[in-house]
Amino acid sequence: MLMDHRSFDVITFGESMGLLYPQGPRGIGKGGTMSQSFGGAESNLAIGLARLGCTAGWFGQLGHDPIAQGIVKTLRGEGVDVSRARFTSSAPTGLMLREQFRGKSSVYYYRAGSAASKMTPDLVDPSYIADSRILHFTGITAALSPSCLDTIRHVISLCKESGVKISFDPNLRLKLWSIEEARPVLLELAESCDYFLPGFDECKLLYQTEDENEIFSQLRKLNAVTVVKSYNDGNVIVEQDNLITVPFHKVDDVVDTVGAGDGFCAGFLAGISKGYSTEEALQLAVLTGAMVIQAIGDWEALPTWEEVEQERGNTAHIER
Repeated sequence: MLMDHRSFDVITFGESMGLLYPQGPRGIGKGGTMSQSFGGAESNLAIGLARLGCTAGWFGQLGHDPIAQGIVKTLRGEGVDVSRARFTSSAPTGLMLREQFRGKSSVYYYRAGSAASKMTPDLVDPSYIADSRILHFTGITAALSPSCLDTIRHVISLCKESGVKISFDPNLRLKLWSIEEARPVLLELAESCDYFLPGFDECKLLYQTEDENEIFSQLRKLNAVTVVKSYNDGNVIVEQDNLITVPFHKVDDVVDTVGAGDGFCAGFLAGISKGYSTEEALQLAVLTGAMVIQAIGDWEALPTWEEVEQERGNTAHIER
């Protein structure tokens, strides 16, 4: 672990929503029963970090409703600090529906006007931010509302004042905003971070080019260590003039790709928190992302540190 006086390895913030999904092969609206859980890139990441042995905190704004109570209770049970989560009676916790139907995965959001979309800078506790080594956020939060973007900018300024490293995953969601709306905002936020975690397809959209050399040229101009996900047959670290490639971790059975990116980011930040080099942290990220896709769930499939060590061959699995 990085050694200093701060209580948290990573703090993250954003929207966590209730999740409903059909049981069995029927799609939404086709009859049948629904199961419930919750999801959100930032809270997923916080759970992933806690399971990997890191100290993690999550905050955001939720409604005064049973969905919010379930989210907070589960996060707390997973070892994530939720002491700065906020609640409002003026708006509900957001909701999403997800289905796997006829070989296609679809997500439907009910988050317009949600409690999280009404988050404002005054809800942020500066001392909480300063008590973390790394602050992580995603472009999803920026897409929710102008006040959420103001909150991100405020948190960035607090990080700069307190010497907190900033991690940013653009997590581009074109159901929330158009690429024309997203591009200038996400590029602005990329300029502010210490760790930038885009996918290669996102880079094509952000830099408006298919030219790999041009994309990497633009990434080299950033002050951040950039980790590009899913480039050719692997993932690439862009660190000034250096390019380091780590290949995919091959798996025999892909069950569910939901949450893979969050597991990847959790693995990378866990590695950094444990004092790994950026290449070692990327190797851990590749492994944790691959482990997620071998099971079902937004966050349920995120591996523990013990499971990672077993996968590496460092500890044995005892069946009985």
